[in-house]
Amino acid sequence: MTKSKTTLFANCTTHGIQDGLSAAIYVLLPILAQSFGLNYGQVGLFKGAKSLVQSLLVVSSGLACERFGERRVLIFGLMMSGVGYILLSFAQTPNIILFCFLILGVGGAYHHAPSSALVSRAYSIDKRRRALGFYNSSGDAGKLIFTAMISVATIAAVSWQTVAFSYGVISAGLAVVIYWGLKQAGIGGLIPQSSKTDEIGGKLGWGILDRPRFSALLSTILMDSLVQSGVLTFVAFAMIAKDVPVYAATFAAVLILIGGMFGKAACGFLADRIGVRAAFATLQSMTALGLVLLVLMSSTAAFILLPILGIVLQGTSSITYVIVNDLIHPARTARGYSLVYSTTSLAGVAGPFVFGLIGDQYSIETAMLVMAFVAIAAILPCWFLKLNAGQAKA
Repeated sequence: MTKSKTTLFANCTTHGIQDGLSAAIYVLLPILAQSFGLNYGQVGLFKGAKSLVQSLLVVSSGLACERFGERRVLIFGLMMSGVGYILLSFAQTPNIILFCFLILGVGGAYHHAPSSALVSRAYSIDKRRRALGFYNSSGDAGKLIFTAMISVATIAAVSWQTVAFSYGVISAGLAVVIYWGLKQAGIGGLIPQSSKTDEIGGKLGWGILDRPRFSALLSTILMDSLVQSGVLTFVAFAMIAKDVPVYAATFAAVLILIGGMFGKAACGFLADRIGVRAAFATLQSMTALGLVLLVLMSSTAAFILLPILGIVLQGTSSITYVIVNDLIHPARTARGYSLVYSTTSLAGVAGPFVFGLIGDQYSIETAMLVMAFVAIAAILPCWFLKLNAGQAKA
């Protein structure tokens, strides 16, 4: 393979593993809640704690890439995720589970920013969107594979401990293979010092080229991610509230992720045809409608709806994330993506915890309706981003 294809393959593999391990938590949570008697608030706290650690460290991943190189940062993240799952397989109390989730947060912090930077630099501008599209899709493929395996294992009466241990071994083992491959290809080493200054020799800082637009982008991603994290965390519990057995309810997140995989592939084309603002507003409105219907429908109809909800719920990522490259200096791409992914991780903290408290205080159905309201509210900052974007298709 060429160097660019090697870069894409290695980072797609890393993305698939890391996103798969993160998404597997959504399927594990109902099982853990049943095993350890957790309420909605505790479920949100556990997921939020993982996301909090991840959000605090994501920004440092961009800085770490400049100091140690993307290759070492990527492998560190994979190894930590592997350790987190191996320890989780031996957990006997909720406190130990929480500790393992914190380790998983550390591992999850060190892959999006370095991988996005490597893929962006490996391809020219005219090929970058397609390469990043493949990269984003690889994460969805990983989510689907790792979550589906847990659901199938649950039906087959394989313990969650066995699955968790296997996931840890897979992550740690592939970390060694990926590191060797990247090193042999000379990919992901230290960036020369000369590239850390702009064309006239001035310091780049964070490399943000348009602060108002970048702030609008972060606000849009924050609100969108609040809904995504909330839905994925509690959709299985919403199905359980419809008297669906736990083993069947775990498939709810899998179905949404299946839809999300197709949504991320298709919604970028939708934005090219009708514009960023119109595409985002359409998807968010359909997400809100889907959440309302999910509350009102029977369990059978809700299962049919879930893949469609996944398409519109997660398809927005293909619209918002690509804009980062237009707003960040090429030498600071890792830092720019670290800010974006830190924002999504913060949403992963607030979303599950707040929506979990709402579910405990009122009902899981009320929590889903609040998510629908937030989905509509996310259109406002995207409108501001559009007005400042100056893109050809408004």
